[in-house]
Amino acid sequence: MTKYRIPFNRPSLTGDELHYIADAIAQGHISGDGAFTKKCHALLKETLNAADILLTTSCTHALEIAALLLDIQPGDEFIVPSFTFVSTVNAFVLRGARPVFVDIRPDTLNLDEKLVEQAITHATRLIVPVHYAGVGCEMDVLMEIANTHNLNVVEDNAHGLFGSYKGKPLGTFGAMATQSFHETKNIVCGEGGALVINEPHYLERAEIIREKGTNRSRFLRGQVDKYTWVDIGSSYLPSDILAAFLYAQLEKREMIQKSRAQIWRHYIEELSDWATTYGIGLPTVPDDCEQPSHMFYLLMPSPEVRRHLKDHLDARGILAVSHYVPLHSSEMGRAYGGYEGQCPVTERVSECLLRLPFFTDMSAEEQNVVISAIHEFEVGSTHGADRQSSEHFLLGSR
Repeated sequence: MTKYRIPFNRPSLTGDELHYIADAIAQGHISGDGAFTKKCHALLKETLNAADILLTTSCTHALEIAALLLDIQPGDEFIVPSFTFVSTVNAFVLRGARPVFVDIRPDTLNLDEKLVEQAITHATRLIVPVHYAGVGCEMDVLMEIANTHNLNVVEDNAHGLFGSYKGKPLGTFGAMATQSFHETKNIVCGEGGALVINEPHYLERAEIIREKGTNRSRFLRGQVDKYTWVDIGSSYLPSDILAAFLYAQLEKREMIQKSRAQIWRHYIEELSDWATTYGIGLPTVPDDCEQPSHMFYLLMPSPEVRRHLKDHLDARGILAVSHYVPLHSSEMGRAYGGYEGQCPVTERVSECLLRLPFFTDMSAEEQNVVISAIHEFEVGSTHGADRQSSEHFLLGSR
């Protein structure tokens, strides 16, 4: 029994998940690439206008397939924000590549496109932008840099399904992209992911890698009379039971997105004046981006104020959480040349960011309890000395 009356996250059902799971069992195919997997592939492919989609057991595994498809080798380098989940880096490090950490923008908390070109060396193979909180990176600039230097782009779009940049869906700019259906995301199946393939010549090999290095997918389509081992690979197929759950969620994507957008807007409406008064940063969404309302966060004036607010909410049974610890200053990050002070915006944001409870079936009553508790919080004397620097540092301009 949790002590929190309002959790940070709570997975929700849309209505047909259990029915579809029973249907998958009744059809007698609950391993990978069953009927519901195919339905998910078709829906996502049409919605995103991608060359193809392959469901995976996680976003992590989708990133690993991307690294294999690009034939990443020891000695290669890739440019990545330090403010991201470890899977973004691990997938390529597993192939022997070296991460080159680049700082984030102070407004969107995305990879700072102005710092990317100077990080490119003769060993750079790709750029891995992360659409933080589902707000699109400056993809026009990043794609221009990639094309100029003959680099690949793999978008980590774990936060950004159904978001867009200048009217184009996130995850459809680079050679490929990855999605997450972890229980903390908007569209969920517990654990799951997808590889979005935007350049068709990768598809056949992606199927092989995903199927343990065999040409089983061609066999199932009747293109070969038996299947065999033809490449490296692993088992990346999710059960059709998970796909059945996921398909129910995808069918109700408009309802899910509408609910989350309402929650996100209510936070903005009720906290904007309070945030302005105390020099606290709120999420920035540029006019040319449409975000999927994945999360809501506060950028507090100092680590101390963040800790006090977290404790204040905790005492009232409300769970708010921090986010990424900078990868460049981690034990593994230092082993790849990272050092303290390398990404100052990342370091400051990591110390000051607090994520508020946010889930699809969050009631207005639950959200108002959170908002009221925040309004009751006394920012305190530590705030005054830090306010000017906090506003300058965290609230960057577009």
